Amino acid sequence: VMNLVISPFNNYDLHFFGADFVTLPNGHLIALDLQPALKDDMIHTLYFVGKLKNIHNNWQSKLPSGGDIPLEARQYFSPNFLWSRIPLGAEGEKLINKIIKPAFDDYLDFFLNLVANAKQNSPERSSKVLIGQKKYMRYRAKKDPARGMLRGYFGSKWTERYINNILFDLQ
Repeated sequence: VMNLVISPFNNYDLHFFGADFVTLPNGHLIALDLQPALKDDMIHTLYFVGKLKNIHNNWQSKLPSGGDIPLEARQYFSPNFLWSRIPLGAEGEKLINKIIKPAFDDYLDFFLNLVANAKQNSPERSSKVLIGQKKYMRYRAKKDPARGMLRGYFGSKWTERYINNILFDLQ
């Protein structure tokens, strides 16, 4: 499991950067996205969606589908969510090396370029972004797929503190 979420400060109109690479007995799950804190806010999403679309289209067309995303989760993903289920074995390894690694680099480079050029929000706008970020963090904390594994290794009390106070502390 490799999970990376970069949470920007709310005083910038930036999306979360999210990357998940999970290997299961029946294959690999791959997810890359710039996840909006305010999906229905055109100021927050329009620029990102347009610019990221070309990157997404380039890589998604070379990957098998990841299948349906649960309805509850859809509100937290952009239209440029790179999502795939990759088979185990030589074919899967080839896709990871030739497609997933460069796609990850493209998504991350795009995000870092946005960060480097971000302009500070007004206090009112920062408050609105913070509300969206908190909603996203509450959802991620509630639905963290690692919860069961962490409980098995470290116990329930430690796991809940870790998820709510370290991983997703902006609740």
